[in-house]
Amino acid sequence: MEITTNLIIALSTGFILGIFFLRVLNKNKSLGLLSKAKKDAKKIINDAEQNGENIKKNKILQAKEKFLELKSEHEKIIFSREDKVKILERDTALKESKIDSLIKKNESLNSELEIKIENFERQSSSLNKKEEEIEIVQKTQIKQLEEISGLTKNEAKESLLKSLKIEADNDALVYAKKKMEEADLSVKENAKKIILNTIQRIGAEETIDNTVSVFNIESDDLKGRIIGREGRNIRALEGATGVEIIVDDTPEAIILSCFDSIRREIARMSLHKLVKDGRIHPARIEEVVRKTKKEIDQEIIEVGKRTVIDLGINGLHPELIKYVGRMKYRSSYGQNLLQHSKEVAKLCAIMASEMGIDAKSAKRAGLLHDIGKVPSIEKDIETPHAILGMQWAEKFGEKSDVCNAIGAHHDEIDMDSLISPIIQVCDAMSGARPGARRQVLDSYIERLKNLEQIAMEFDGVEKAYAIQAGRELRVMVESEKISDDQSSELSFEISQKIQTEMTYPGQVKVTVIRETRSVNIAK
Repeated sequence: MEITTNLIIALSTGFILGIFFLRVLNKNKSLGLLSKAKKDAKKIINDAEQNGENIKKNKILQAKEKFLELKSEHEKIIFSREDKVKILERDTALKESKIDSLIKKNESLNSELEIKIENFERQSSSLNKKEEEIEIVQKTQIKQLEEISGLTKNEAKESLLKSLKIEADNDALVYAKKKMEEADLSVKENAKKIILNTIQRIGAEETIDNTVSVFNIESDDLKGRIIGREGRNIRALEGATGVEIIVDDTPEAIILSCFDSIRREIARMSLHKLVKDGRIHPARIEEVVRKTKKEIDQEIIEVGKRTVIDLGINGLHPELIKYVGRMKYRSSYGQNLLQHSKEVAKLCAIMASEMGIDAKSAKRAGLLHDIGKVPSIEKDIETPHAILGMQWAEKFGEKSDVCNAIGAHHDEIDMDSLISPIIQVCDAMSGARPGARRQVLDSYIERLKNLEQIAMEFDGVEKAYAIQAGRELRVMVESEKISDDQSSELSFEISQKIQTEMTYPGQVKVTVIRETRSVNIAK
């Protein structure tokens, strides 16, 4: 029991002593940390004060440097202003000195001018006196001459003028006769030289248009597809284009016959597209022909633009450019109208430049001189093509000299400008070349046009095509307006009118075609 008590007491005492020693150690450690923290704080404060002093010094130095920079810039500005002021003062002083010298010079000139005026007045007064003396002397001489000759002054003047006039007239007649003889000798030679030089400087191909085109195919098997079942394809193609399509024994070729070259070109291009596509039936044929007509219209505009650009003609109206493009598909006595007009334009420009006349106007009139031959909506069979072309040129804003040259190149109107005879001469030069034209072809084409025109005059006629060299007239009528019975009557009436109004070789077969279509749309 006592041992246990002693042990407990001993343990308690040891525990108390341990706690005491632990507190003593913690207190000593805390005092050491506190002293160290005070030292660190004091050091930080000292460093901060030192950095603050350094920053202050740097700011002061920067402020001083900025002040010095501003001061130097200000001084520069002041010095530059002072320099400008000095320059202005120097310029002002120079101007003042110049003004003073000019004033002095002006004063000296005024004094000299006054002296000269005084001298001139003295000289003029002396000259007046001399003139009076001369007049007195002349009057005395005239009196003496009148007494000697027995004529008055006016009679002597008239006699002298009459003699001088007779002498001058004789001299003028002799001189004029001499110059006329020289002109007669030289004018023909000069004209020949100008024409020869003009012809030598231009070379154009002689082109003669035909009325048939040959469409080449890869094999004769395609002929059957082009003809179609019971000929429906070829009939649809002929009806849509107005071209006679001849499929004969010619190997790998189909002949397209029509006097209108635009129709032949539409038929040729349509056939090419159909053969290439492979789908050949009436509906497809009509669709392709419609598209081809639009392409040909666009091609006509492009040809007109290229022609105008090649010739260097500016400011031509778009409608006239379209007419120029249509010339490509028009012939005059077998000569391609576009080639002929381009050739005439070049000839006119060269000849006008040789003669010192406006070459641009001459070239413009040369290109447009046959514009009245181009088929148009404004059809006027009675008006000559020269007058019709002049009217179109006036309508689309061409100058008066160009319009007169167009209208006068076949002597329908009087020539008012210098370029008019040039157009007439160059037109004859281009058309008179050997092989350039064929007279028969033009009359043949005119006959075919008249055939179509007669058919189109009847009511209900939609299209009319002259085929087989004018031996057949194929007429398409509107089924809503013309019945089957009326078709027979129409065919008879057209044939009778052709018989009474036209002269033609052989016979003309009139075929009236009436087609009924029923179209509905499934939606």
